[in-house]
Amino acid sequence: MFKSVMIVGLGLIGGSIAAAAKELDDAPVIYAVDTDQVTLAYAVETGLADAAAQPDQAFRSGWLDAGTVELVVLATPAGLVAEWIGRLADAGYRGIVTDVASTKAGVLAAARHHHSQGLLFIGGHPMAGSERSGVKAADPKLFRGAYYVLAPTDDVDLEAYRQLHEFVSALGARVISVPAEAHDEAVAVISHVPHVAAAALVALASRRSESSGRDVLRLAAGGFKDMTRIAAGSPDLWTGICLDNAEPVVAGIEELQEVLGEFADSVREGDAVAVRDWLAIAAEVRTALPAQWVPDTAALFELSLPMSDRPGVVGEITTAVSRAGCNIEDIEIDHQSEDSAVLRLILTDEGNRRALLADLSEAGFAAVLRPLE
Repeated sequence: MFKSVMIVGLGLIGGSIAAAAKELDDAPVIYAVDTDQVTLAYAVETGLADAAAQPDQAFRSGWLDAGTVELVVLATPAGLVAEWIGRLADAGYRGIVTDVASTKAGVLAAARHHHSQGLLFIGGHPMAGSERSGVKAADPKLFRGAYYVLAPTDDVDLEAYRQLHEFVSALGARVISVPAEAHDEAVAVISHVPHVAAAALVALASRRSESSGRDVLRLAAGGFKDMTRIAAGSPDLWTGICLDNAEPVVAGIEELQEVLGEFADSVREGDAVAVRDWLAIAAEVRTALPAQWVPDTAALFELSLPMSDRPGVVGEITTAVSRAGCNIEDIEIDHQSEDSAVLRLILTDEGNRRALLADLSEAGFAAVLRPLE
């Protein structure tokens, strides 16, 4: 476990990471960095951070010297992550760096640019949040049961990945390894487009109020409020997210327009069967969504496989695990020599383990799976 962590940006996510880390049995020293002095003072006063500084002061403080900060978490908007990666690399930082931005492709491109300088970057994205913002919204339980995406590059450092995986898991999150491009396409549909849709519904109701002379919004009941809750999120933050992930977001909006158009056609034609089928499918899928991850039993499985220490091997294996619907509880790397190791993954009892073994075998891995006593 990391003994020291520097968190850049103490908003909801950054503050919650600090709060969750401080509740660990072996809590790390937290160094907080933010541009707002009031936020920094609050973090120290409430025990979220052991030390706090504005960005320029943080670089002069010696925190980034060898042996001081082991992990840097960039909890800034996506548009600032690349800038921070460059500043850290230029400052000679040689520890592990991760981010929490909801788009990954652009961030990882910046990280690759500075990889030769020795900076160990692993992209991250906690699939948790709230319409609330700011450090006072920090919640140590925010990540419990939530999925947390890690997006390792092909040349990821194996030990760095293992350490970050362990840290994120300790916060209570479920780690999923997903390539950056696949991540950006997925979150466009399950996060970014829904935010746009919620904002569009509010805009529609507001427009009707103005055009009809009636205060339609006063009639908004629980359903409307629940569905549009996320529209209250920071406009500045979501502007950056939509523009950073522009192509998948636009594609998702266009596909949503097609889906709504099909339903509108069925309603216009008075086709009750088509309308009901459309609604029934949506209701069935929505009902099947779990409130949070819950294992079927307490059973765990150990997946072990020898591997060569080559670029992309960890990402290839963990992506296969995610593809089979399995989840990693723990990860361990046992180095046999300078360029070979045995990777051991502790898996929960969910997913198609038989398909996972077949997938790994086809990829050339001699994997062994056994119940963990």
